[in-house]
Amino acid sequence: MRKIEAFLITLLISTAAFDLSLVDAALANNVYFYWGAERGRIIGEDDCELMLHKHGGSGITSKASFLYGSISMGIKLVPGNSAGTVTAFYLSSFGKRHDEIDFEFLGTVPGQPYIIHTNIFTQGLGKREQQFRVWFDPTQDYHNYTIFWNPLQVVWFVDGTPIRVFRNYNDPEINFPDSQAMRAFASLWNADQWATQGGRVKTDWNLAPFAARFQNFDLKACLWRGPNSIHQCAIRNPTNLWTDPIYSKLTDSQLAQMNWVRNNYMIYDYCRDLKRFNGNLPKECSLLQY
Repeated sequence: MRKIEAFLITLLISTAAFDLSLVDAALANNVYFYWGAERGRIIGEDDCELMLHKHGGSGITSKASFLYGSISMGIKLVPGNSAGTVTAFYLSSFGKRHDEIDFEFLGTVPGQPYIIHTNIFTQGLGKREQQFRVWFDPTQDYHNYTIFWNPLQVVWFVDGTPIRVFRNYNDPEINFPDSQAMRAFASLWNADQWATQGGRVKTDWNLAPFAARFQNFDLKACLWRGPNSIHQCAIRNPTNLWTDPIYSKLTDSQLAQMNWVRNNYMIYDYCRDLKRFNGNLPKECSLLQY
């Protein structure tokens, strides 16, 4: 009994401390339109519709900036013929040497699956794309997309299943996003010059407006309070849940789930594109990636 009581007290203290770093994630309270407000709307406390017309798209961003955490959004993608459109959910800092972690959903024609396009930029450098065919219908219901980011790794999750990992190698030749605050963004925009079948299929504006829906914004992250946050957000303690050793790498079960996705649905990996890099793949491609 004493052990149980001690555990509950520890859990209560841990939870109370962790709440100090939680952002109240009701979408309506924590985002604003940074682009195309006339083409979007907030519905209630936790639902948002972004629309794309021929004259432009729309986007929201979080009011708060943060360093590390678990950032999730439920998204229902544009239904029907969505060719040429891109729905995005991503984290980004600002400036030429910005950091960025991307989910982008490339529109498609009926009968063909959406493509999940992932990328990561560090110090302004990207070119680390991995792409996956979606193995479910992302237009009929909301699906959860999570970016988990701690000092050791970035993990992309789809409905709780990991699909990609980018590790911190502590190598000056392989930058990692560990010093710049980021905000969360969601947007819907036209990219028919490249998004669908390499740009061969264009957006059919007769079908506009296109609409994507967002809800269940879940932001468990370390609020940025200036340069001191670089250290404070990385300290291993109950407040910073993401620094718990259990999140230092994927579990065996998660690895099995990720390998299933990658073996069956991955269609592009920059680490296999020798032609693109003239035979000189980025250094991390020769190292253990997860």
